[in-house]
Amino acid sequence: MTPAARLAAAIDLLVAIENAPRRPADAAANAFFRERRYIGGGDRRAISTLIWDVLRRWRRLHWHLRDVPGGGSPRLLCGASMILGGESVEAVRALFGGARYAPDALTAREDAALAGLAGHLLTEAAMPRPVRLEYPDWLGPALEESFGEGLEAEMAAMEAAAPLDLRVNLLKGSREEARAALAREGLMAAPTPLSPWGLRLDGRQPVTAAACFRDGLVEIQDEGSQIVVAALGARPGERVLDFCAGAGGKTLAIAMTMENRGQIAACDVSAPRLEGAVKRLRRAGVHNVERHLLEAGDKWVKRRAGSFDRVLVDAPCSGTGTWRRNPDARIRLTEQDLAELRIKQAEILDRAAGLVKPGGRLVYATCSVLEAENGAQVAAFLERRPDFAAEAAGAEAVPECQRDHARIALTPLRHGTDGFFAAILRRSDRP
Repeated sequence: MTPAARLAAAIDLLVAIENAPRRPADAAANAFFRERRYIGGGDRRAISTLIWDVLRRWRRLHWHLRDVPGGGSPRLLCGASMILGGESVEAVRALFGGARYAPDALTAREDAALAGLAGHLLTEAAMPRPVRLEYPDWLGPALEESFGEGLEAEMAAMEAAAPLDLRVNLLKGSREEARAALAREGLMAAPTPLSPWGLRLDGRQPVTAAACFRDGLVEIQDEGSQIVVAALGARPGERVLDFCAGAGGKTLAIAMTMENRGQIAACDVSAPRLEGAVKRLRRAGVHNVERHLLEAGDKWVKRRAGSFDRVLVDAPCSGTGTWRRNPDARIRLTEQDLAELRIKQAEILDRAAGLVKPGGRLVYATCSVLEAENGAQVAAFLERRPDFAAEAAGAEAVPECQRDHARIALTPLRHGTDGFFAAILRRSDRP
């Protein structure tokens, strides 16, 4: 594709994302490219890079275009992102030539808006702090509670593109074997610094086409997510519950730590998500997992009260820790969303706690950096359930920087991972 055709496709994709405000951008992008299989891999990456740059710069771009009648259209947002990212006005104007496969020519209003950006910086001192740091105005107090004086640096780290982390499936081979297999296909990976099972690649790379992925030797999983599994500490022969299993990413890692021995129950309220786990489980060679759909009136939870050695609650959350890879999430998140999530988290935590046997371990985890969803949620739970207490991770497979802590808090700035939180709780031996 020509650069102009790539820009035209990016504008079409941004329109599709804006027309589905509650749908994650990556899901919209996947659907967009599935319908346009003629777009090659290199072109897909170039188009995606342009769109993700727009999403990461969303508030700043709209601030620059605030005086334009009608505001920032997808055409203007893409053009402004390119200019403020270093392209000349003339080069961007030329892409809107109206030729075959190119975007329509700029209107006089659009041309004036883009020309007015010449000499400006993407981030300018006059911007309000939430605009400059790309977060919703209403979320400022919660972020300041979490990060204090480190807010600026933490949010700057959130702006960077996330690396691609893989988890080596030790049921199929070692980390060095996986690294060598990737290298044979031109994918150069380095060991992750915290997870003993992780490999890291720069940027978006075609891992899913690699033989070692198709054969189940590696799975795509952020290093922080791997650390959450390490904190659970599941062992061979135990009964383990992944209470919010989704498509089974952490379930797969738990099965690996259990060496495929023992029993794992993977539960979720979404049948499509659970169904999506089937292929992944088969590919990974995992055979000790039963899946269960949680439905209203279901007596499954009641029948299994107090029967699991370890329970993982990977709770639904704001996803603020994943803003590097899901920048659109910061645009879609509302105050009402957060309030509803906090209620749901408490309900799920209470329900899951009843499934932990006396002396068993409960791990509550989120991919959020907000204290309201993390430490405050755990503190409120411990007040409701005095039969649970915080437990240090000890010398299990948790990284050295997190050992002897009952709470794990990871951020892109400090650890190079997504933002993750995990609280390790032990139920009293007395029933």
